[in-house]
Amino acid sequence: MTAFQERISALTAGRWARVVLALVAGVLAALVHPPFGFLPGLVAYPLLMLLAERSDSVRGAFWIGWLAGFGYFLVSCWWVAEAFLVNPAQAWMAPFAASLLPAGIGLFWGAAAALYRRFGPQGLSRVMVFAALFALLEWLRGHVLTGFPWNPAGAGWAAGSAASQFASVAGVYGLGLVTVAAACAFGPMVSTGPRKGRVGVALAGAAVFALLIVGGTVRLAGAQVRETPTVVRIVQANVDQQSKWTPEAYRSIVDRYVNLTGQAGATVPDLIIWPEGALPASFDTVFAPGSPDGAAIANALLPGQTLLAGFARGEGDAGGGARYYNSLIALEDEGGSGLRIAAIYDKHRLVPFGEFLPLGGLMGALGIRSLVHMPADFSAGPTPAPIDLPDGSRVQPLICYESLYPGFTPAGRGRPEWIVNVSNDAWFGATSGPIQHLNLASYRAIETGLPVVRATPTGVSAVIDPWGRVIEGQRLDSGESGVIDARLPAPAEVTLFGRIGHLSFWLMVLAGLAPLVRSFRGRWTAG
Repeated sequence: MTAFQERISALTAGRWARVVLALVAGVLAALVHPPFGFLPGLVAYPLLMLLAERSDSVRGAFWIGWLAGFGYFLVSCWWVAEAFLVNPAQAWMAPFAASLLPAGIGLFWGAAAALYRRFGPQGLSRVMVFAALFALLEWLRGHVLTGFPWNPAGAGWAAGSAASQFASVAGVYGLGLVTVAAACAFGPMVSTGPRKGRVGVALAGAAVFALLIVGGTVRLAGAQVRETPTVVRIVQANVDQQSKWTPEAYRSIVDRYVNLTGQAGATVPDLIIWPEGALPASFDTVFAPGSPDGAAIANALLPGQTLLAGFARGEGDAGGGARYYNSLIALEDEGGSGLRIAAIYDKHRLVPFGEFLPLGGLMGALGIRSLVHMPADFSAGPTPAPIDLPDGSRVQPLICYESLYPGFTPAGRGRPEWIVNVSNDAWFGATSGPIQHLNLASYRAIETGLPVVRATPTGVSAVIDPWGRVIEGQRLDSGESGVIDARLPAPAEVTLFGRIGHLSFWLMVLAGLAPLVRSFRGRWTAG
């Protein structure tokens, strides 16, 4: 054992030292993600692998993994507390939200570390086993219950960068598996064993990083953004969430959206896009018969234009009650006959505590309310599917954090030509949340080969090309007010991920777990 290995062994020998290092590992891993972009933080993954190996027991490894996950999600998701500060009556919930969310989803990291400590082999193949187990638990985090796939490991690469292009092959989860495996390949360098084998694994990890960057660079070198004749206008009125629901603000908000919609530009837009929940009123109220607000919106549109706007809407159910949906509604101006509802998309993936209250009776008894300004919780819409617009084009809507989920967009004959993501990131103010949300939404472009048009009330709104890059000059940051007028980019060819979905990811997971099968077979034979 070298002097360096002895120092590492001594550093990780104490229980409290491992606790501190686990928290540090989680924080470092979180700092890899935008807006920080601290790529040396990838050292967190081999550190976590090492700490799990040297834990006293499977239970100890679980708590080490959980602490790392807690640190990771505390840094990644602290901005959720901002949503509870909008309404002073709910401010008491902010510290609980900021701590309980990381504590809950940190369990997935704990499970990954515990499984690795229990089943991980002793040889160099443990690198792939750890990466596969970690990626498997990342996937489960995005799917168990409603799922919360915020900042998976693969999204640490800024969308549009060279390395991020591997998501077109295996999705963001596959990119995460490869990234964690390549980083962990350097872990055995601080362990004992034949030096030649340890160096070989580290060189393999370096080669994987190099291939990610070189392969992505080649892909981007051949990327040519083509424009369609369709001109879209994104409206960002910069209406903050705190003042939005005050009665005196309503008129000015309507006027702001109407004025920006009708604002003269270099070209006349074909599509105008408003963000999720643009106005502090439901669709049924704004467009009620005789409503001056509906008339003002209609007057702001030119004949043939289509407005895509996020609204809450109500609908009667069979029992005589009402159901409420968070919807994206396409309204076509038919000239003298007014506005026509051309299409409706109802949000399928709802935000717990934001749009519905899990265990509503219990939570209500505890004084906990959802954040929405509605008479009841939202209902989930049907399975997501593209909608057809009056101009004959097909678009896949993603409302708010639906843009976090890979695989919503169909390929083949049902493939849309673009993705529209409307979101209300005003809940999170000028924090890292809106920037990370933009990064995650941009991965849907890389995975599908489709452009993404993103509209938010306070930023970040943008037009994103099929390679995940924000097009120059087509971005409004947090706190900015205005419009983006842009020609809609044409779709690129269907990606491998678009054709086969998560199949590549699952094949990599199975390959990574193959050493466990050999290990179990050996134990069975020996028994």
